[in-house]
Amino acid sequence: MRQIFKSVFFFGLFIIPLFLSAQNAPVINATVSGTVVDAQSNKRLVGATVAIKGTTNGAPTKEDGQFMLITGQKLPFTVIVSFVGYQTTEVIINEDNTEIKLQEGANQLSDVVITSRRRQESAQDVPIPISVVSGVRAEDAGAFNVNRLKELVPSVQLYASNARNTTLNIRGLGSSFGLTNDGIDPGVGFYVDGVYYARPAATSLDFIDIEQVEVLRGPQGTLFGKNTTAGAFNVVTRAPSFQPGASFETSFGNLNYIQAKASITGPLSKKLAARVSFSGTQRDGTIYNLTTLKPTNTLNNVGYRAQLLYTPSDRVSVTVAGDNSRQRPDGYATVLAGVVPTKRAAYRQFNTIIADLGYKLPTTNPFDRVTDTDTPWRSNNDFGGASVNVDARIGGGKLTSTTAWRYWKWDPSNDRDFTGLPVLTKSQGNSQHQQWTQEIRYAGQFSSRLSGVVGVFLIDQDLRSDPVQTEESGSAQWRFSQSSTSALWKTPGLLDGFGTRTTSRLKTLGGAVFGQLDWTIGDKWHLLPGLRFNYDKKDVDYKRETYGGLQTTEPALLALKNGVYTNQAFAFGVEENNFSGQLTLAYRASKQFNAYATYANSYKPVGINLGGLPTANGVVLIDLAKVKPEYVTHVEVGVKTRPTPGSTLNLTVYNTDIRDYQTQVQTAEVGVNRGYLANAEKVRVKGVELDGNVRVTSNFTVNGALAYTDGKYISFKNAPVPLEETGGESAFKDISGGVLPGISKWAGSLGGEISGAGKLFSQSGRYFLALDTYYRSSFSSSASPSLYLNIDGYTLLNARVGFRASNGVSILLWARNLTNKDYFEQLLPAAGNAGQYGAVLGDPRTYGTTLRYTF
Repeated sequence: MRQIFKSVFFFGLFIIPLFLSAQNAPVINATVSGTVVDAQSNKRLVGATVAIKGTTNGAPTKEDGQFMLITGQKLPFTVIVSFVGYQTTEVIINEDNTEIKLQEGANQLSDVVITSRRRQESAQDVPIPISVVSGVRAEDAGAFNVNRLKELVPSVQLYASNARNTTLNIRGLGSSFGLTNDGIDPGVGFYVDGVYYARPAATSLDFIDIEQVEVLRGPQGTLFGKNTTAGAFNVVTRAPSFQPGASFETSFGNLNYIQAKASITGPLSKKLAARVSFSGTQRDGTIYNLTTLKPTNTLNNVGYRAQLLYTPSDRVSVTVAGDNSRQRPDGYATVLAGVVPTKRAAYRQFNTIIADLGYKLPTTNPFDRVTDTDTPWRSNNDFGGASVNVDARIGGGKLTSTTAWRYWKWDPSNDRDFTGLPVLTKSQGNSQHQQWTQEIRYAGQFSSRLSGVVGVFLIDQDLRSDPVQTEESGSAQWRFSQSSTSALWKTPGLLDGFGTRTTSRLKTLGGAVFGQLDWTIGDKWHLLPGLRFNYDKKDVDYKRETYGGLQTTEPALLALKNGVYTNQAFAFGVEENNFSGQLTLAYRASKQFNAYATYANSYKPVGINLGGLPTANGVVLIDLAKVKPEYVTHVEVGVKTRPTPGSTLNLTVYNTDIRDYQTQVQTAEVGVNRGYLANAEKVRVKGVELDGNVRVTSNFTVNGALAYTDGKYISFKNAPVPLEETGGESAFKDISGGVLPGISKWAGSLGGEISGAGKLFSQSGRYFLALDTYYRSSFSSSASPSLYLNIDGYTLLNARVGFRASNGVSILLWARNLTNKDYFEQLLPAAGNAGQYGAVLGDPRTYGTTLRYTF
């Protein structure tokens, strides 16, 4: 079956273009161009959006105010034209080279156009809670990756102790909090130009030439190829254009921060256009390592993206894209944040252990930003791939085929004890991943009252150790692992160089048929049913073997070694299928009011533990290798309004229940790398979200969002104990009623920009001043609620001031974390649970300048 599926992957690449080329092309205009101007001054407007109504076809105006649309429609047709500070206007175009005049609208917001439902439409008209961040806003705010974007969308949570160990959640759900286990599927879909990125490490990469990012909240499995139980990121990059253009940007800041971006686009022939984009970021470290005598936690990122757009006919377009991103930081180092007294015997407490070893911590204040870790920090991350996207207009809609191949290579080195002691001298979970995906869908207007999208999706993944994953102990490991007063623990060389080599391979095959309809059942009422069939097959082969340490046949010494690392092996396959879906009722009273109610159920496939399994009385708990699927039931009610032409105000109330919630848990065993997966019987997340925008005048805008999120374990009767209870009478605890990790009850963002016309060096343009604030309340940083592993709430303030010239030149001064707030992003127990825990620190104040030129 796998070979059959893989052969289908390339169906869209070879068959669909042949089918489409056989279609009779109508006599239509291949291109339609025009100019957008101010109705009073006739000044040409740069950056206005022109979109053909009811389609995904649109383009911005260039520096001369001109736009060009490649279209498969006959004239006349209607376009929607929007520009900040002007009234959004619908215009019927009857001929090429038309001029469109916009009236100033001092208090009117321009429409935000999205494509998440596979058509161009206003975000305010879509019955989905959605946040949209334009590429320009993200660039101005310094949000060059998802981690920084979360400060603009408070419903998003992202945690990363390194690129691999990245958790991307929406409303606190999606992936298990903590350290990543490769055997679990993410619950938040991450898409770039329609291509699904399966590995969470993709979210650590720098954005490359993005048009906008759409964040959909709640289950979206009937719109997207891969099942998304918590939401989706739909990243849209800037497309190739037949109109020549380019942008160049350089930034310089403290900590020797340098960032350079460039993008060039234009025609190669009458039917072929290209776009090439580049991004590079470097920065010195924010933590000083007293062992290596140099800063760590640096940035060293390079990425590129190349696209070719081919239009063989007026109704068909083919986009071929390739990209590669490479990260080579000295990091991500954690600092030792604190020590917790556990329930172990006094000789097993962290402070006693390090005193016996003659070691002293370099500092007890994590915000001194120093460490003495002795294992080199390495986070080599390579990510890339290629895709072919074919779009064709057939009937009243568009048929799309997206074929893609992607790879990920991870080469790390970590210090899991957070100290300068040789406890864990190697922690290298090398991995290599490849995926092949094929999605074919049709979206369009089926009749005067019925529209929607239907599609099929296939994914084949191969994840393996590359070639082996290594964990190795050093000469100080015996004292941390010592579990009795036996003198045998002091045997010279007992655990020095003792470790494990793991080879693993997980092959995943998934398929889905999905669809969602929009049925107009009255003048103002819409019914939107959606259905999905999901098929998943996983085959795993896992083998871990011990090596090194003292070579002995003495049973007592072998027992001590086996208490640290054990041989483990398992191999099995699982195969499952599932139906899920949703039903939405929407009431669109007017352009100013859109209400909706949604009921949805969703499903996350079975998980596999690939980080080692815990033991009981020396026996490996093989039964824990497989983690049950997750079942989601979701109810949501929302209202989207336009109280005035210059404002929007949206409210969402939701409740999500999850049965067999897949959660990541820590264990006191050193041999269980990155924790292990388990099921909580039931989890509930409920909340309220409010967001809005106000254009007070043509010179002053304000935007904000507020999220209240309450996440709890309704039932988790057999959870591992928190760090401070390690060594107690039981290794498990009933934490029913406890809070879910990573969720702040309150989170919000507030931003504004004031601008005014002026001149700089004889260039006309606009001066601007912008502020963005981000707040979140305290949250738990432990899968099992802990008295110690809680992170205090914090507020961040970012600012920028600058000048945008009408000739495409922009210059701005910026500062992030302007108040230099000290805050934690994550707290992590050290391997072995001796009582110490480390921290991922938020960045200190950074500042700099950016120069940008676009034409």
